[in-house]
Amino acid sequence: MKRIHQMLNAAARARGSELGIIDHDDRSYDWAAIKAGAEAARDALIARGVQPGDRVVIVLENSAAMVAFLYACSMMDAIACPVNARLTDPEIDRILRHSEAAAAVMTVATGPAPRQHAERMGAEEVPLPTGTVAILCRDGATPEPVHESPEHQIAILLYTSGTTGMPKGAMLSHAAMLNSAAASEDLRDLVAEDVTYLALPMSHIFGLATILAITRSKGAVRLEARFDVARLFEALRTDITVLPAVPQMHAQLFHYARKQGVERYEAGILRYTSSGGAPLDPAWKREAEDFYGVALQNGYGLTESSSGVCATKNELGDPDNSVGVPMLGSEVRVNTTAPGSNPAEGIGEVEIGGPQLMLGYFRDPEATAAAMTSDGWLRSGDLGRFDRHGRLHIVGRTKELIIHSGFNIYPAEIEAVLTEHPDVILAAVVGRRIEGGNEEVVAFVTTVPESGLTEAALKAYLHDLLAPYKRPVRIVVADALPAAPSGKILKSGLLEYFAEELEAD
Repeated sequence: MKRIHQMLNAAARARGSELGIIDHDDRSYDWAAIKAGAEAARDALIARGVQPGDRVVIVLENSAAMVAFLYACSMMDAIACPVNARLTDPEIDRILRHSEAAAAVMTVATGPAPRQHAERMGAEEVPLPTGTVAILCRDGATPEPVHESPEHQIAILLYTSGTTGMPKGAMLSHAAMLNSAAASEDLRDLVAEDVTYLALPMSHIFGLATILAITRSKGAVRLEARFDVARLFEALRTDITVLPAVPQMHAQLFHYARKQGVERYEAGILRYTSSGGAPLDPAWKREAEDFYGVALQNGYGLTESSSGVCATKNELGDPDNSVGVPMLGSEVRVNTTAPGSNPAEGIGEVEIGGPQLMLGYFRDPEATAAAMTSDGWLRSGDLGRFDRHGRLHIVGRTKELIIHSGFNIYPAEIEAVLTEHPDVILAAVVGRRIEGGNEEVVAFVTTVPESGLTEAALKAYLHDLLAPYKRPVRIVVADALPAAPSGKILKSGLLEYFAEELEAD
């Protein structure tokens, strides 16, 4: 195969009349209908002037329409750029400008967030077999070159916030995404009879790789536009055999089940469950396995590596708390000469090789060069070590990445927005670990003397500028922040330094 839509073609040929998608509104589509929906989406884009090499921003919540446009872009060699509908107007606008998108598609039937973006942009509503969408055409786009080779043709442009606060678009080739789909299918032993639950957003590499793997395996998927614990609880008792999730989804399920008087899952349908997108707490892992009665698998991946790099395939009760061994096609090494390394303990920066790596950041050669080694491996920014069984353990990170509910958050982006406030002088943002291996965002600022700026006022200021998962849960307004002689803020000590203020909720 040379393009990701060829997996859809294969599914439609082999299992055209079999269930492919149960949509967020409980409408069902077989594989033939999904393929027809993708072809209709392709025709709608072509009719509005989208050309091969153009970028198509898909402002989405999970839906059959989103799947249709993902494969429609592949069919015409356009580049799909999925973004989370929960991003704010300024965040969406930055991506539209940076990608020089020829079109934006909003999955308006899924809920208010994409509809609000569509109304603001004046997008045209277009009824399609997989649901109504809104399409905005944009002038001035310059198509990227189109390559026959799947190793060089961009399939997906997936944005991740840069450490400078500016968006960075990871260019993921068709070959990389095909490899990612194969690796995910292999890891989960997916078969055509499986039904996978997917509330993980397809604007995130975890969710995107999952839908590709399901297509490759010709199975079925339950799509949720937004996570609903009651619907997951019911689906687990109905038909779900595969459950990929982030720790917070699992935790909400356990709490909900116990409120229903259910201490353990007993339907006997589920055969595979995993946790990703955030660190996995050992005690919580044991709790999850006690509830499900099946092993909880762990994994590790990045946007820039087209999702999965390492994963476990443990038996129930295995105390292993690593992120496992390299997945199909992945190569992993530890560079003990990198900043933050501890060679005596075998700890160094995790570097990744293999066919699933990004081609680089879109029109950003400097950021690309910084992310890659001289021999073409990806610098992850994470610190890790291998145990004697060849399993990778992530022990920290060289970057200041915060992971909240599976979403990557870069402090510099939030700091940049905070310092745009006229009364803010300095801002520092860190992550604070909370229950379930999750992290929450905490900010510290100094302000113009006698400005009277308060935490409440700053939270109100950020409301329309940052997506909900990026907004700080606490903002400490201080006279000064601890700093090194050079003037650099000592971020590592902020939580301890301001512990008393943080406790005063």
